[in-house]
Amino acid sequence: MAVRQDTIWERFLSPVVRLLIDEDGLRRYADSINWEKESDRYRRDDVIIPSYYSNQNFHGIAGGYLNSDAAVTYDPVTQYVLPPNEGIVRQALVDAVQVKPRRILDLGCGTGSTTLMLKQAFPEAEVIGLDLSPYMLVRAEDKARNAGLEIVWRHGNAEKTGLRDATFDLVTASLLFHETPDAVSLGILRESFRLLVTGGQVLILDGNQKTLRQLEWLNDVFEEPYIREYAASSTEANMGAAGFEAVRSQDVWWINQVTSGIKPIATENVRHYTPTSVDNNDLEGLGSPAFGIMA
Repeated sequence: MAVRQDTIWERFLSPVVRLLIDEDGLRRYADSINWEKESDRYRRDDVIIPSYYSNQNFHGIAGGYLNSDAAVTYDPVTQYVLPPNEGIVRQALVDAVQVKPRRILDLGCGTGSTTLMLKQAFPEAEVIGLDLSPYMLVRAEDKARNAGLEIVWRHGNAEKTGLRDATFDLVTASLLFHETPDAVSLGILRESFRLLVTGGQVLILDGNQKTLRQLEWLNDVFEEPYIREYAASSTEANMGAAGFEAVRSQDVWWINQVTSGIKPIATENVRHYTPTSVDNNDLEGLGSPAFGIMA
């Protein structure tokens, strides 16, 4: 798909953002990393890249997120396009955590901005960031290392993670659903339900669907192939369809929203956590505690 040259982003916003970022610094950073070698450390042969992800451009970048350019430019651009401030918007998800997580999975983690904030907020928790782009994971790991944070980065599909049932207390996704078809978003929520322990929480941070439906021009600002489908949908309804209860959304500065759901606590067949040794290179074998309840 060719990059459209007639969008508001291409005509007005992109040139403004380019004036604000240090392009020479980004170029030096990009040249300092052997992206193919480093990304190979994350690539998993069992991960199939879906066509909705590989055959589209996102944010005007040809090839979407499956290249190093996306990994290098994502953070500098995002800081200027999340009003009023990227940190405030992402902090809204962290502030909405209601559980006491000992294992956290951040789906579609990208360059790890929210993942790092979750680790900082819950330093005793094991935090795992999962993304389809190994290039984004290279950038995420670099940020975590510079921040002195121990986070596990994993190449994977948020719809089919390959991780064990009921092994996380908290599952999150930030700015992911507007970049996926609605059926995929529902699939991600069903996968989140499977991965959570009973009583576990899912949190989805993304654009405010009510606002996007009311202001059609916002959908034209960036090259987002699924933004209209996202705006027409309801994350709350999809959470309910996936089995979550206590579903509710809160507005984040009118332009974004955080939606929360809880996996219902079953009254029977609840299995309890048994401590095990952890090998971060073999996540499928992990058990995970939450509130003393575990699979």
